[in-house]
Amino acid sequence: MSDFEKSEFLRDAQARGFIHQTTDAEALDSLLSSGGAPVPAYVGYDCTADSLHVGHLLSIMLLRRLQRHGHKPIVLMGGGTTKVGDPSGKDEQRKLLTDDEIAANMAKIKEVFRRFLTFGDGPSDAVMVNNDDWLRNLEYISFLRDYGRYFSINRMMSFDSVRLRLEREQPLTFLEFNYMVLQAYDFVELYRTQGCRLQMGGSDQWGNIVNGVELARRVEGAELYGLTCPLLTTASGQKMGKTAGGAIWLNEDRLTSYEYYQYWRNTEDGDVGRFLRLFTELPLTEIARLESLPGAEINEAKKVLAFEATKLCRGEEAAEAAAETARKVFEEQSLGEDLPRVAVPQAALAEGIPIFELMRQSGLAKTNGEARRLIQGGGARLNDAKIADPYAKASLDDRGPGGEIKLSAGRKRHALVVVAEAS
Repeated sequence: MSDFEKSEFLRDAQARGFIHQTTDAEALDSLLSSGGAPVPAYVGYDCTADSLHVGHLLSIMLLRRLQRHGHKPIVLMGGGTTKVGDPSGKDEQRKLLTDDEIAANMAKIKEVFRRFLTFGDGPSDAVMVNNDDWLRNLEYISFLRDYGRYFSINRMMSFDSVRLRLEREQPLTFLEFNYMVLQAYDFVELYRTQGCRLQMGGSDQWGNIVNGVELARRVEGAELYGLTCPLLTTASGQKMGKTAGGAIWLNEDRLTSYEYYQYWRNTEDGDVGRFLRLFTELPLTEIARLESLPGAEINEAKKVLAFEATKLCRGEEAAEAAAETARKVFEEQSLGEDLPRVAVPQAALAEGIPIFELMRQSGLAKTNGEARRLIQGGGARLNDAKIADPYAKASLDDRGPGGEIKLSAGRKRHALVVVAEAS
């Protein structure tokens, strides 16, 4: 039986596995089912890189489901809080970025939200705001007097973001210690300017969210609410969104649509149903059918997951191209047009280029050393033939009929080496 009897959004979110914790579940259920104006809710995203990754996708999908049920998503860009750095889940301080670096990252991050949310001026249309707009103008002494007095050092020390860092005897700077105060103030500011009543985020943000709820109650007499998603790991215990090749980026200029598709296609059997519920919009009855497919037939469910997840993030055309490339590579043993490519000068290829170097350039390995170890372990192939010598070179003679050289890392990751066009 659902914990939520009134709100369609909360029932849907719970059925699909989005909900880990809520503050005052009964009151939140009533608020989101009142039948009045849409309820604004926000998730914050700091701008520490020029793309979000699959680890952020859970909260983005939650915002999407919120909007589909008639409520108003607020995407908060952390232009201000990125200058401080969130200590949650970190053993060391994040690299401090310049204003220009933060602005450049923000511009790139914004692109992905247009795929998932409808923005505009309507009651349930999403809006995007930047907390630097209000944080940069704060007068420090006045801010501390007005808001710092509501934060107990004893209480702050109990939150995981602080406690775990200290238990591991890793330094926590005074700058980072201020992060939870600023995030709490964000919630108050969004309540004042946007009527925001709900903050959502990963379970590592629980302490920060509770601080915002309590601060709003003390300074505004407002009843605000918090909701967290579970922090996902795969069935084998790996952190969601991390692979041997690095992070699974949402922006296409950081990761091709084919590689994005393949990430989902390679989902472990035990995760298929869960990921279909979280990362696609298929009906739950259809998901139940797919996850119950016996034996090797579960691969068909993985193809559906990969296509639907890629369609949401990259568009239907990109999903169809990625699926066709995968079909050619794995079913026809031919080369797909959407495989990752690395272009090299003809003169260099004529002399011969170490294969380990090409594997690094193509993204099949992070470093030359990693590529050599992969070759030594028998996991690398050139044109589907196993490479025995870790220092072997590829040359023009290795090109196939189409003028490409196929590199493979394991059975599922491939890239093409092509001759660069003369400029």
